[in-house]
Amino acid sequence: MLAALPAWATWRIGLSTPYGVEQVSFAAGLVRLLRRERVDVLHVQDPGVALLVRKASRLGLCRTRVILANGTDEPLDFLSRFEFVQHLAPAHVEEARAAGTWRPGWTMIPNFVDANAFRPGSGVEARRELGIPLEARVVFTAAAIKRDHKRIDYLVAEFRRMLDQRPALDAYLVVAGGRETQTDGVIAEARTLLGDRVRFLVDHPRERMPALYQAADVFVLCSLKEMISIALLEATASGLPCIVSTHPVVSWAAGPGGESIAMEETGALALAMGRLLEDPAALARRALASRRHCLDHFETDRVVDQIQDYYQFVATRGRLAAQVETSR
Repeated sequence: MLAALPAWATWRIGLSTPYGVEQVSFAAGLVRLLRRERVDVLHVQDPGVALLVRKASRLGLCRTRVILANGTDEPLDFLSRFEFVQHLAPAHVEEARAAGTWRPGWTMIPNFVDANAFRPGSGVEARRELGIPLEARVVFTAAAIKRDHKRIDYLVAEFRRMLDQRPALDAYLVVAGGRETQTDGVIAEARTLLGDRVRFLVDHPRERMPALYQAADVFVLCSLKEMISIALLEATASGLPCIVSTHPVVSWAAGPGGESIAMEETGALALAMGRLLEDPAALARRALASRRHCLDHFETDRVVDQIQDYYQFVATRGRLAAQVETSR
C-alpha cells in the first residue's frame, strides 16, 4: 500500500510509517463506533488516532471530545491543535507554559501503578531462582536490553567499575527487559565484563515482575530522558531507592527516596551505587520514602479519581459547546 502512493501523499494522511498505517486504519473504524455509540470522550495515547478523530469531530462525523495523553513526546506545536491534553509530569506543564502554548483544557495527571501488586517484600524465592545469595546486594533495572536510550551497556560498565572500586562488596546486577536487535551483543559484553555477577531475563513474564523488584536493593534507570517510566513507578511502589538522571521528569518520579546523578558521566553511577549499597541505614530510609512517594502520587485509586474528574470536565465542556452551537 505504501509503495503505491507518492511520499508527499503518504505523509499527508499519516501513512509514512507502519505505525501510521495502523493508526489510520484503526481510526476509520473507530470513528464509526464513536458515532454509533454517541461516545462523549475518547482518551487515547496514539497521536495519529487522536488527530484523525478530532478532524472527524470537527467535520460532524462524530460528537466525541478527544483527550490526547502525551506519552510519545509530541512537539508542542502539534499538541496545541488539541483542546484537551493529558501531560504526565509537572516538567511537561512547565515547558508548555514557558513556551506560551498552555491551554485551559489541558491537565497534568501521571500514569498509575498497582501498589498492591508492586509492593515491598523479601524477594527470597526470586533470589533463589536466580542463584543469588540472600545476603548479597542486588541492583535491578527493567528496560529494553539495548544501548540506545536505555543505555544498558553504560549500566554494565558502571557496575564493573563499582566492583573494582569495592572488591569486598558482594553485589549482583539483574536486568529484565524485552529483546531488541542489540540484545545479544549487550548480553555477551556484560557476561565478559561481569561473569557470574550478572543475570539477564529476556521477555520475563509480566506476572512475575513484582518478585524481581522485591529481590532488589536498588533500582537504576540509565536513560537520560523519559516521558515517564512505568518501571520507575513500579520500583517506587516496591519500596526501592531509584538512581536516575537529572532529567526533571525521572527525578520527580523517583521522589525523595531516589537520587539524581549526572548519568552521562563516567564513574557517576558507580559511585552512587556503591555508596548506597554499603549504607544499610540509607537504603532503609530511602525505601520508605520511595514507597510513600508512590502512594502519594501514583497509586491507582488516586490517579483514577483524577482521570474521572477530568472526563467530567471534558464532557461538560463538550455539552456546553453543543448547546451554544444549537442556539445559534
